[in-house]
Amino acid sequence: MKLAQTQGLAEAQTEILAAVRTFVDKQVIPHAPELERTDTYPQAIVDQMAEMGLFGLTIDEEYGGLGESLLTYALCVEELARGWMSVSGVINTHFIVAYLLSQHGTPEQKSRYLPRMATGEIRGAFSMSEPELGSDVAAIKTKAVRGDDGDYTINGRKMWLTNGSTANLVAVLVRTEEGRERPHDNLTAFLIEKPTGLGTVAPGLTIPGKIHKMGYKGIDTTELLLDDFVASADTVLGGAPGAGFRQMMDGIEVGRVNVAARACGIALRAFELGARYAQQRSTFGKPIVEHQAIGFSLAEMATKVEAAHLMMVNAARLKDSGERSDVAAGMAKYLASEYCNEVTQASFRIHGGYGYSTEYEIERLMREAPFMLIGEGTSEIQKRIISKGVLGDYRL
Repeated sequence: MKLAQTQGLAEAQTEILAAVRTFVDKQVIPHAPELERTDTYPQAIVDQMAEMGLFGLTIDEEYGGLGESLLTYALCVEELARGWMSVSGVINTHFIVAYLLSQHGTPEQKSRYLPRMATGEIRGAFSMSEPELGSDVAAIKTKAVRGDDGDYTINGRKMWLTNGSTANLVAVLVRTEEGRERPHDNLTAFLIEKPTGLGTVAPGLTIPGKIHKMGYKGIDTTELLLDDFVASADTVLGGAPGAGFRQMMDGIEVGRVNVAARACGIALRAFELGARYAQQRSTFGKPIVEHQAIGFSLAEMATKVEAAHLMMVNAARLKDSGERSDVAAGMAKYLASEYCNEVTQASFRIHGGYGYSTEYEIERLMREAPFMLIGEGTSEIQKRIISKGVLGDYRL
């Protein structure tokens, strides 16, 4: 039985996934070890992804995209993360910004950005977090003040921008004084165009440098400093100040399906490596896969891979249907990220001492898997979302 198979796909979806899997096997997996070791941006791989149309996978055909569903996208992300999680990170924030534009942008904003996003000419990043913020989005301090000419002056410091230096369009959530009682209703999302690179890239806009990480190498993670940065009124997402929180939460919902898909990809690769090593390594006169302890471990790993994949697919399909999917997305992200870490650690144990060697791929997965626990909201945040949503239907 092959793991992580998806039933009921259309022919076009099957063809796209087959192409992505072939691409991963031939172009990503062989080059990932050296690129990861040197923390090098995978430019050649990114260029090929653009040629394949992956940057426009979910963008409507009228804007030059492929018009595919969240499910198709999530399954592609699963394949990419199976090869190297960092590669899936290249299109993750890009996809969220494209989704935000598609769902909430004005007609002018869609026409301005989506055609160039579909080709990869414009690559997106998004920013909610701040150095002292954590998960409390309502406590955002970065502030935009509107002047008499209608333009906004923004001051503040944003944190954890994936693709911060390589992206040239950033969706940034900041505080605006809308005079509304609920703090969440005083937040606004701005679409900020910028040149690529590090340093002061535009007047009042600085990308200080790359944040060094234990894993997730090759992809730049940065801060974003805004010092009297001027943003015109037409850069407000959807043209309506004060709607930023709801817009960003909609984007985070699909982002959580994305992280679940990445976790599924890492877990599947960890299982593949563990199953392969267990058949090649022998102790006491037989392959270790024939020892019951190893066989049972592989059985548990396979079950967790399958369960996580099914929950991820369910969450993606629910979001595609237009139904409310915050609980399903939270469940998928929570379960997939936790199982990803458990499966990866089990594979690491099967490898024994070799798992600690940088020459073996499982060592990299051990550093990548923990990121799934915190990306797009920690497991604790997901539990909060799940409990609140479930108790709505079971409250006495």
